[in-house]
Amino acid sequence: MTPPVFSHGSLRLYLLSLLEDAPRHGYELIQALEGRFGGTYSPSAGTIYPRLSKLEEDGLVTKTTVGRKTVYEITDAGRAELAAREAELETIEQEVTDSVRRLADEVREGVNLALKSLRADLASAARESKRDAREGVRNVQSAVADAQLSSRFALREAELAINNFRQQLRSELRAHAARGELTDAAVGRLRAELARVRAELIDSLRH
Repeated sequence: MTPPVFSHGSLRLYLLSLLEDAPRHGYELIQALEGRFGGTYSPSAGTIYPRLSKLEEDGLVTKTTVGRKTVYEITDAGRAELAAREAELETIEQEVTDSVRRLADEVREGVNLALKSLRADLASAARESKRDAREGVRNVQSAVADAQLSSRFALREAELAINNFRQQLRSELRAHAARGELTDAAVGRLRAELARVRAELIDSLRH
């Protein structure tokens, strides 16, 4: 099981330190955290906003509405708490550094496993190609094997592209939902566009 990125209570203090740099709205805080982690971790709105509310209740931040955005700003009490817990904040910074390394290792491990699986597929396909060649159908089977290998590579690339698209779109949709900007009409347009793209791609694959 993957250990949590922040230990209990650490995220609350870390958010306060981010607000000391500059006032921010919720999505900006999510982006700032994602940037600190090099894109390996992005907290959900359900993780961030309850902690911001608690900071406000404790008088450590204030919030103001600017247009459709709620901007949070640290108070003097918040700065005093940061000063009093400076040593603890330094420990959190080290935890963040350790978490970035750990998450990066997990990403590398996932990539290495995918590469090992691909190499196994290639080795298996190569053995099949040699066996078929010895059976007297070298030319035909070689062409088939080449096509299969090419298709396997293409499938891996397509799956990676779809996963990346899904993760990025999901992040954007969550952010818009957190700001109250995701509407039924927008979801309807999304469904329509996805259906159109899917139909076009299937048609191109058939031809």
